[in-house]
Amino acid sequence: MRQRELHRYGLLFLFLLISCVSVRAQALSAAVSNPGSQANQGFHPGWGFGARFEGSNSGDGSVYDISAGIGYNFTRHFGVDLGVPYTFIGTPSSIKQKNPGAVSGNGVGDLGADLKFLFPGQSLNYSSTIHLSAPTAGSTGKGKGLSTGHATWNWSNHIEHGWGIFTPFIAGGAGNTLPDTKYVKRLYSTFGFNAQFEAGTGVDVGPLSLSVSAYDVAPWGPQTVFSKVFRCTSGTKCSATGTSTDRKGYTTTSVQSGGASLTRDNGFNAGVEYKPVRYPYLDLEFDYSRSVPQRLNSITFGIAVDLHALMSPKTSH
Repeated sequence: MRQRELHRYGLLFLFLLISCVSVRAQALSAAVSNPGSQANQGFHPGWGFGARFEGSNSGDGSVYDISAGIGYNFTRHFGVDLGVPYTFIGTPSSIKQKNPGAVSGNGVGDLGADLKFLFPGQSLNYSSTIHLSAPTAGSTGKGKGLSTGHATWNWSNHIEHGWGIFTPFIAGGAGNTLPDTKYVKRLYSTFGFNAQFEAGTGVDVGPLSLSVSAYDVAPWGPQTVFSKVFRCTSGTKCSATGTSTDRKGYTTTSVQSGGASLTRDNGFNAGVEYKPVRYPYLDLEFDYSRSVPQRLNSITFGIAVDLHALMSPKTSH
């Protein structure tokens, strides 16, 4: 067997092992997409398979996901992805000292589905995703901050326009929970209505893509925050003890409740993405996010493998 085939199937075996462990819900679109699913071409109709390892690190803790995804594109404009996440949480020693009896932060999250739409055009590209989740993780996932204990939804929209190597974009969404982004995996889960906005630009330089943006989260109504780093102790009921306004309260209590100010957020992002020409089934990311209200810097990485392209005999090295 040729060296490149050994390399290809070695990677395939590794990520199939990962796939047996977990399926990531909110990262499905990134994991399932293939090189042909470009914004100016639309989706490739048919099945898609992918695997991804990603994580965020900050002074308040770390969140890692090993994930796999399966999806089906019905047309070049519409597809569906399915999955359930398995998450690993790293808690700083300063929090562990205050929370010694907490259960492990590792576990399975809620079952989720993505309904994704893509409408490319000569002037603008428009994409939209509706993410739905069911509270299948139960009280255990809720106690670890991996579930809100409620059915949740998010509707996100993205509009971009290519201008040479620059691609300015604006994005907006709404939902009853605050989703993770490509720039940060949050150290908590939320339940409560909110709107999310982002604006920035991408810069494409060969296999490298750079991005910078600013974001804003505008919640309204009652909000509940379930911490992933300060967790409920085994056998206790996870519920808020009172009204809170502390945006960093996830480091000192397992569940908070309060008004819109509890989850309001804004800041800026920067990222770099690398797609090797020699290995088109690989996608490498490194991102940075700064939350101004939380005074928190987060570093995020992602390694994705397009299993559909990896198994394709047309894939060249």
